[in-house]
Amino acid sequence: MLSNKARSIIDRCSIIKQKCVLCGATNSHAGLCSPCLSMLPKLPDAHCPRCADPSPGQVLCGRCQTAPPHFDALHVPYLFGYPLNSLIYAFKYGRQLQLSGVLTNLFCEFARSKAPKYDLVIPVPLANERLAKRGFNQSSELAEAFAVTIDGRFSDNLCWRKCNTLPQASLDLAERRKNVRHAFGVKRRCDGLCIAIVDDVATSGATLSELAKMLKKQGAKRVDGWVLARAFSPKT
Repeated sequence: MLSNKARSIIDRCSIIKQKCVLCGATNSHAGLCSPCLSMLPKLPDAHCPRCADPSPGQVLCGRCQTAPPHFDALHVPYLFGYPLNSLIYAFKYGRQLQLSGVLTNLFCEFARSKAPKYDLVIPVPLANERLAKRGFNQSSELAEAFAVTIDGRFSDNLCWRKCNTLPQASLDLAERRKNVRHAFGVKRRCDGLCIAIVDDVATSGATLSELAKMLKKQGAKRVDGWVLARAFSPKT
């Protein structure tokens, strides 16, 4: 697989014409033409600054006022809707690894204008058996590109997943929180560090919150979540 730096060079090269991964148009940048790029569902401005749930006036939502997550903020550019969801599914489960460049470019374009300086950038880790089955961690792809974009330090071995938890998609909020409770370990102290956790999709935020809790127990000063897409479920 191409490194992020090599992919970036190819994307900027005017000689190499990339086809749009959605419509096949040849006049595209980083795998998406302008019309298809405009179709991607952006997260509305009126959202909670902490969890990115809908919130009029961009104030803290009721849940974050009464039971805030352990992360300090969730940054996300898009909603998990068509056609972005189809690209994420194809990359994550369909082994269409060529989509890595398209998705990381979308993520990094957002990060380039929004991200502050972090001491450390980490992906949400996969359990060993799920990593072996899938062959890669999609969150690591995004996190490494994010770190390069902000000139930050990337680590994919600070944290580990203790067990192969159930898929979160079929669970309600209480079940999601219980499912990931004690699921993560942190190998060393993080005293005073500002850390960015990167994942592809967030729904309830339970996974990010649990990992942030463990990092703060190890002394992290601030932990933010950065995800490509935000999904909303009636169960949450």
